[in-house]
Amino acid sequence: MKLAMLWLVLVGMSVVPAEGQASLKFQAEVEAGTAFSVETAGAGAASLYIAGPGELLRRKVQLGETVSFAATDLEVAGHYVAFLVESSKTEGTNSDGATSQSVEFDVVPGRRVAAVSFLAKPSRISVNVPNGLSAVTYVSDVFHNLILQPQEVSFQVTDAMGRAESRSATTRNGVAWVRMNSAAKAGVARFEAVAGNIREKRVVQQVPGDPCAIRMAAHRSGPRVALETDPVRDCNGNPVPDGTIVTFTELYAGGQSTVDVPLKRGIARTEMPAIAGAVISVATGVVMGNEIHWGGGS
Repeated sequence: MKLAMLWLVLVGMSVVPAEGQASLKFQAEVEAGTAFSVETAGAGAASLYIAGPGELLRRKVQLGETVSFAATDLEVAGHYVAFLVESSKTEGTNSDGATSQSVEFDVVPGRRVAAVSFLAKPSRISVNVPNGLSAVTYVSDVFHNLILQPQEVSFQVTDAMGRAESRSATTRNGVAWVRMNSAAKAGVARFEAVAGNIREKRVVQQVPGDPCAIRMAAHRSGPRVALETDPVRDCNGNPVPDGTIVTFTELYAGGQSTVDVPLKRGIARTEMPAIAGAVISVATGVVMGNEIHWGGGS
């Protein structure tokens, strides 16, 4: 027989060979990790080859028999080709000869979600940032094949007080992604992605936002005036981190004094000269606080 290969893309049918000719009858799709069988026609001995991405299977067969493959034989999804090579008819040899027929088929991913690869960023973010968190998931079967059929993925951010925000997305070619708001409460937030029965978790550190307001009080301390702020918080009521700089400024006739003080336990304290008629102000970042007119009311 002249060496030739007939490429056939199956759509639920097989080639009808001439009587006695070696041929294959093959299904169009095989699910990864499932047992399957191949029907052969013809007479005599042959080798059945199945080749695909990272796979090459070979079986010695008697034409006319059904060849069985185990569930573990094909686990990698992709496009495959199966072909028969009839054994040589040369006397005293048993080598492969001409290719009789080939068929193409697909190994498709399993339908059951077995693994979810979950990427979330950033790992540290201010509270209450609209769409500040981004997440992407890759959904795969037990053999790490991306499941191409649409799958529903649920995303949820739970803050330190147990309050949660949820969104869902449908995978496209095995991938789903969302953007979500950071929570309003500072602390450790739990970011979760759920597909099928698989749940993946990530931790996001949520830190307070910028100070929302600042107010100070003053009292005499000998020849100086003692200044102390109320606890400084962001606009969601979260204490601003210690170390945040608070600036006290004293204006008086012919001069100015400035002191930068870091917050300690949410409060800034300092002392400045008690000058009659001085105007003392407080600020942190771009937030201005109240003014005190020393010796003339506040």
